[in-house]
Amino acid sequence: MNTILRKSVLGVAGLAFTGGVFAGPVAAHAADTTHAVTATVQSDKLIPHGVQGAQSRIDLNDEQTKNVKAIIAATKKAGMDERAAVVSIATALQESKLENLGHLGDRNDHDSQGLFQQRPSSGWGTVEQITDPEYSTTAFLKGLKQVDGWQDMPLTKAAQTVQVSAYPDHYAQWEQQAADLVAQHWNS
Repeated sequence: MNTILRKSVLGVAGLAFTGGVFAGPVAAHAADTTHAVTATVQSDKLIPHGVQGAQSRIDLNDEQTKNVKAIIAATKKAGMDERAAVVSIATALQESKLENLGHLGDRNDHDSQGLFQQRPSSGWGTVEQITDPEYSTTAFLKGLKQVDGWQDMPLTKAAQTVQVSAYPDHYAQWEQQAADLVAQHWNS
């Protein structure tokens, strides 16, 4: 068996196992099993490399869900696919928990703001721009497009290449929730 085929088979097996471990109990208690099926059907597109490490999950309020939908809309408008939306949402989950943060005073990381904690002083745009979910997502995706082979990278490496975070491995913990959110809202 050639290396590419073997990696593909092992990747699919890993996804099936991971999906069962993480989604199994949730799907068993879900009233709407359509969502679980949709996530499973699309998992090869949403999480092509499997998740890395323990996964985190938060309950979303209406504002956070609105921001998920804005990220997905901006991703589609940029002509990018579901995987780009997963990377974007996981990044925003890590950076802001999907809350469009303004200046936090003494608690602020330099002048970072918005869903992606982008900095005007680093050239991401004006405060007004980076606190606009469509603009900030488009700016993130523009950076992602410039990363050669981002589609073939683990999520945390792709996100880190764009964001240059002091905590580069933290993006990985949000991959499953980001994929679930994309599966739920991509066609809504």
